[in-house]
Amino acid sequence: MVAQRRALVVRGGWEGHQPVKATELFLPFLERSGYAVRVEESTEIYADAAEMAETDLVVQCMTMSQITADQVAGLSAAVVAGTGFTGWHGGIVDAFRASSEYLHLVGGQFATHPGLEPCERHGGPEDNFLPHTVRITDLGREHPITAGIEDFDLVTEQYWVLHDDLIDVLAVTTHPTQAWHPWHRPVTSPAIWTRLWGAGRVVVTTPGHSLDVLEHPGVRTVIERGMVWATRTASAS
Repeated sequence: MVAQRRALVVRGGWEGHQPVKATELFLPFLERSGYAVRVEESTEIYADAAEMAETDLVVQCMTMSQITADQVAGLSAAVVAGTGFTGWHGGIVDAFRASSEYLHLVGGQFATHPGLEPCERHGGPEDNFLPHTVRITDLGREHPITAGIEDFDLVTEQYWVLHDDLIDVLAVTTHPTQAWHPWHRPVTSPAIWTRLWGAGRVVVTTPGHSLDVLEHPGVRTVIERGMVWATRTASAS
């Protein structure tokens, strides 16, 4: 008999990303897919080696926040040993800004989300909502997470990400240059990527600022497929 897969959902941090409501969108999918799901409201569990060793998938939604050295070491060790790690938007790629070890695990860090022309801003979150396209790469068209998904358009935060070249980029988005910008040519950032880390798999999806974005068919499909793909494989058991 095949043991039931175990998923750990870790949520919290900045409330602007609605970590409870956002993660609850995906709990039914995990349960339907045969996972036993545990939800934690802090990163303390990352330091519990026994619990992490039994976890096949970590889904994290923890924007900004703080993490202790033993917690990030526990998370990293679990991924190296085969635990999958995934999340979206600031919950994974703008978490624990002060931890270089966490950045090394994820492979990319949120830098900014360019906004509207200054004269069009009114002081709300919509100041940073830009129309942009998420373009599937050649690799993405063949990868099980993004195969069959066409390029799609969003009006939301467009993440500018600093990253290394150990990530496998499945989709990108390009930031244009405007008269009010200090940069001088368009910049392309990874929007969806995977990373192999030891025996583990990491999946990052940068769209996901709000519930409506998470419910976009392309975004939701990528996140759900990413959960399954990241989950501990038989070779890592």
